[in-house]
Amino acid sequence: MKIKLRQMISILPYLWSFILIGSCKTQNHDIDYLKKVLVNLEQIKSANYSSKLSASAPGDTLQFITVSRYTEEYFNPADTFIGSKFSVTQTMDTSKVSWVYDGLAETFMDWNVKTIKIDSFKTNILPFRLVFPPFYNYTKSIIKYTLETKDSISTDIKDLGDTIIFNLIVHNKTIEFFGKAYEMDSKHTPPPSNYKIWINKSNNLPYRYKRTLTGNTSWQTCNKVEFNKKNIEDFKASEYIPSDFTILTQENQKPFQNDLLDKKAPDWRLLNAYNDTVHINDLRSKVLMIQFTGIGCGPCHEAIPFLKQLVKEYSHNDFECVSIESWSRNIEGIKKYQKSNAMNYKFLISNKQVNNDYQVKGVPAFYILDKNRIIRRIITGYSKGSTDKEIKDAINALI
Repeated sequence: MKIKLRQMISILPYLWSFILIGSCKTQNHDIDYLKKVLVNLEQIKSANYSSKLSASAPGDTLQFITVSRYTEEYFNPADTFIGSKFSVTQTMDTSKVSWVYDGLAETFMDWNVKTIKIDSFKTNILPFRLVFPPFYNYTKSIIKYTLETKDSISTDIKDLGDTIIFNLIVHNKTIEFFGKAYEMDSKHTPPPSNYKIWINKSNNLPYRYKRTLTGNTSWQTCNKVEFNKKNIEDFKASEYIPSDFTILTQENQKPFQNDLLDKKAPDWRLLNAYNDTVHINDLRSKVLMIQFTGIGCGPCHEAIPFLKQLVKEYSHNDFECVSIESWSRNIEGIKKYQKSNAMNYKFLISNKQVNNDYQVKGVPAFYILDKNRIIRRIITGYSKGSTDKEIKDAINALI
């Protein structure tokens, strides 16, 4: 089933420098080995492990974000969507659980403001739940898909002594795994999809994967793993919820509305990757567009050619564009991202205060300001064509 979404996370990878044409058969000995790994994965009823999850910009290997965490993962056949229960904590303090999924709801704990957000999927319109699965569930789905799919794929297995590296390329489709394989809308993440899994030969189980789509590359590495030490019957999501936290459900959360429209744009003074300071008052064009973006966001990356074309179409006195990076603080990564995309507009680095002042809840977000720096339009998300027209119409109305 092909899934069309306006935005997909993304939390993520880039087109490989080679593309194999046609449908390639997986070799019989490779199939036999993958079957062995799948059997071992299916023996895992629970797993506790520390891991590092990292991501990089399209076409780059320099990580711009790394998160360390501790996970308790359980196989849950009662859940026909993801097929797991799990909890995630920061490795520095495993007493503070930040994320729980029990097959019925997804729960996020914010320890800074003592709130809990619960999504029971009652308003979900997708054929899957947008829950990123834990490590062993995820790698098991990839291997199972490889063995069962009729899609055009290429596979390769390399023996590196104590490690086997399994490489999968899916041609002509963008495939993601939410408990099962789903075809994503290739408008934001064109094919191919590329997945690599590192398998420990001592137990024939994965310990690392790398996921490469158009928007970014992400990878996760596990260590200090314990298998089948805990029982799923002992996993109760309610026990992870602190008693003094405020619970927010989908039903009692009001839809977010940015109240900055038709108000003076909040002041800011930000640095670029070369330590140059830019103040909003330095930008004197009739129309100013501020785009909040994130390296690794697929729709943000897709919008770059349009932004570059906008800058070419209008005179500097009429229009200026400033992009504000909201996710990464990796200076070298930001420099590489600018250079590889040949940006012809300012690219600045945000901070928490600016994100809060502009009420940025997601990226990309476009704020279109008039000559008096009143915010006249706020456009969230990006869809090539329709968003382009929306932005150009707003600019033309103010010039």
